[in-house]
Amino acid sequence: MIALASLLLAVGMVSVATAATEQQLVDESANTLRAFYEMPEKKIPPSIIRNARGLAIIRVYKGGFIFSGKGGQGVLVARTSNGWSGPSFIGLGGAGWGLQAGGEMTDFIFVLNNDRAVRAFSREGNLKLGADLSAAAGPWGRDLQGAVTTTAAVYTYSRSKGLFAGASLEGAVIATQKTANDRYYGQAAPARSILAGDIPPPQGAERLRELLSRY
Repeated sequence: MIALASLLLAVGMVSVATAATEQQLVDESANTLRAFYEMPEKKIPPSIIRNARGLAIIRVYKGGFIFSGKGGQGVLVARTSNGWSGPSFIGLGGAGWGLQAGGEMTDFIFVLNNDRAVRAFSREGNLKLGADLSAAAGPWGRDLQGAVTTTAAVYTYSRSKGLFAGASLEGAVIATQKTANDRYYGQAAPARSILAGDIPPPQGAERLRELLSRY
């Protein structure tokens, strides 16, 4: 019963998070990236993004009483020989239980530091954080200068609003949303083709790509 209740709650959270259209998700992701860039102290160092092979930007909703669920949607982009790729859509879901109550919305940016991490986030099957790919809190600071030695395949950054003290995605599942990709690009659009730059980005992705190009 516990597992079933948690699963149903997680599905409900994903349903709330998937209400946005693809263009709305791209626009929200651009707003999230700008917000992280403008954070006064705990901003992502530009050198971290300049050296990144990809970024995943996800807004996650979490809620529950005793049982908790989390779900969200976002975009994945990768660096190509011609700049940043167009967005590939990803979804997240997970469930758990514990003595917690309230709701929370958290914006996450995953900095993918190597090509293996990009492939893991873009594969057709599910990616389970903490099992298939480890992640670590990324370095931050306005005054961080020079090269930063990469110590993890994925760096995570987050900013939360709500009653939970923190947000953990350990054990959450991330998957490519193939239908959303096809709909946004108006053709069959596999994630790997998008991220390799083989499919031209739609005009609606220009603001996101312009923000990325500032790093």
